[in-house]
Amino acid sequence: MLPWRRALRALAATLLVTGAVTLAPAATAAASPETSASSSGWNDYGCKPSVAHPRPVVLVHGTFGNSVDNWLVLAPYLVKRGYCVFSLDYGQLPGVPLFNGLGPIDKSAGQLDAFVDKVLAATGARKADLVGHSQGGMMPRYYLKFLGGADKVNAMIGLAPDNHGTTLLGLTKLLPYFPGIEDLLTTNTPALADQVAGSPFLTKLNAGGDTVPGVRYTVIATKYDEVVTPYRTQFLDGPGVRNVTLQDLCPVDASEHVAIGILDRVAHHEVANALDPAHATPSTCLS
Repeated sequence: MLPWRRALRALAATLLVTGAVTLAPAATAAASPETSASSSGWNDYGCKPSVAHPRPVVLVHGTFGNSVDNWLVLAPYLVKRGYCVFSLDYGQLPGVPLFNGLGPIDKSAGQLDAFVDKVLAATGARKADLVGHSQGGMMPRYYLKFLGGADKVNAMIGLAPDNHGTTLLGLTKLLPYFPGIEDLLTTNTPALADQVAGSPFLTKLNAGGDTVPGVRYTVIATKYDEVVTPYRTQFLDGPGVRNVTLQDLCPVDASEHVAIGILDRVAHHEVANALDPAHATPSTCLS
């Protein structure tokens, strides 16, 4: 048995026996994700991009996330700025509601491929911009590199993406945010294995360079990230890349891995800058 599989099983057993995870309240959607998102102003398939914002924005949630909970702040923020905003669910496991991003990441990239096609067809746009958190900031790179996504995407913006992997224990630090999810820490969660540093998936993804021509990349990281460590492993190398450390914009910002994607207004302002660099304004603690 591979070491990471032994570790997964041992960790799952420990958590179940000792109750070591402190459970925290988790937001849940009262209705279906697409219905809830649409009623909040995004996933509106009647939205047509404006001259000022000619590309739809596709939001890609992280591991254990979903198309609503991950974007309750950022999606309305972008809608108010005049963007057509869409979010998808991917990586679902049978019988596991709400907690997504757990299936094989290459298959999840195929779901993203189909979703971007759907958004482009609905909006009439030629290209989309992608914004992803955690796994959602890394998985689209497979779509761009291997599934033809580079022809359909203008910009890829990652919030705390695990571009070069993390350790198993880093992934398990997400558990306190998702009550009951420790039961899934078994070999039945392929995405966890794919995200371990040095995995076959990540080796393939990063072989030959981090980027593909024609796409602008932005990575927004926090030095307080406790999941993807060291945090600088999130950064990409290549032309058209901008790597940003949140504390360089606001030294007192204490956001960690989850908060940078879900709540942090400085990070969200920097997302807006990356979507429209021609009209960017400085991101500060008052953003």
